[in-house]
Amino acid sequence: MNRFGLIGRNISYSFSQTYFEEKFRNEGLKDCSYQIFDLNEIQEAEKLFESADIKGLNVTIPYKQEIIRYLDKLSPEAEKIGAVNCVQISNGIKTGYNTDVYGFELSLKNFILNQEIEALLLGDGGAARAVRYVLDKLGIKNKTVSRKGNFSYAELNRYEIEKHSLVINCTPLGTFPAVEQYPEIPYGFLSSNHYLFDLIYNPAKTRFLEFGEKKGAKIKNGYEMLKLQAEKSWEIWQQFL
Repeated sequence: MNRFGLIGRNISYSFSQTYFEEKFRNEGLKDCSYQIFDLNEIQEAEKLFESADIKGLNVTIPYKQEIIRYLDKLSPEAEKIGAVNCVQISNGIKTGYNTDVYGFELSLKNFILNQEIEALLLGDGGAARAVRYVLDKLGIKNKTVSRKGNFSYAELNRYEIEKHSLVINCTPLGTFPAVEQYPEIPYGFLSSNHYLFDLIYNPAKTRFLEFGEKKGAKIKNGYEMLKLQAEKSWEIWQQFL
């Protein structure tokens, strides 16, 4: 049996198991299975890697950066970004990739046509690193809102909100089941000139997106990005099966 799975914390809501198991059935792969590995601490990954039948893993919040110290190699993109969301295991060698880059770039291009805009990234974790990598690649000027970023949330004002017409939520705030949470930005300054992209896909419309929609902003959640990065992960794993 070739086992695959998702590493994260508090991830019972994830669509990944259903998605991949359906994929395996559709492709007639009876020797493949997909599991959710909800880890309290990243150290638990060591025991997981001891299983010879584990062939590939997805990695989500909060372990996209922490997982790196348990890997043998990184793809060039994962190394530049400093975050991994896909691990491929072949002959005992654990290689980290970042398929969030692929998923976010395509999903963003399907969302905005005008790249002469500036972006605010909410959060500075592993997902934000992939998003920043894509924005830099596309030549979209961007700044980060976090305690260690360009601005704190308290420093956001009308000028900065109006200047940055693309706002991307890279935090887990609003993810099921804590659906009432949201990043505390001054939503009153949003307008129909804004694009709000939330990497969260469950729920389909977070409070962050709801507040933006009420101000006339165009909104998009992370479901398309998730599907795209999942397909890229499968493409990577297949090379070594």
